[in-house]
Amino acid sequence: MARHPRTSRFTWLTWLLLLAGLAMLWQQRSSGNASGAAPITPSAPVAGLPHPAPGVAQTASPAASRPVPPAALPAFLPPQALGTIALIQRGGPFPHPQDGNVFGNHEGRLPRQPRGWYREYTVDTPGLNHRGARRVVTGGNPPRAWYYSDDHYRSFRSFDAPQALQ
Repeated sequence: MARHPRTSRFTWLTWLLLLAGLAMLWQQRSSGNASGAAPITPSAPVAGLPHPAPGVAQTASPAASRPVPPAALPAFLPPQALGTIALIQRGGPFPHPQDGNVFGNHEGRLPRQPRGWYREYTVDTPGLNHRGARRVVTGGNPPRAWYYSDDHYRSFRSFDAPQALQ
């Protein structure tokens, strides 16, 4: 079966563009980047905090660098909640685009407040490749009320955020 000449040219052009793009990426990685600035390298992860996304600016926070003793967390909170709490208290950046969105409290399981009072944040679950069911919900801005749900908002437990992170 003979190939149409136009299809053959399209295939070669596609491969040529793909190779040119790969060559540009390789050159940028080996020489920094196109602007001549140093390449972006991820910073070392902080214990208990999720690793920041490459290229996301991190601001150093004295509170985030202080260790929090395990006794500062209620026993029902998983260790990953500490990282979520620290991110909330310093204003992000958050690993999930939904983090920081308004939580509507449509089921009325939390005290009644005006719309916008509650915000939701993900608490990562090890081994999952999705958000999972664990959340911290805060009330107020800055947060004055703190709640934890491990069953995707079916139930909540109130807690006080560790003072060392505030």
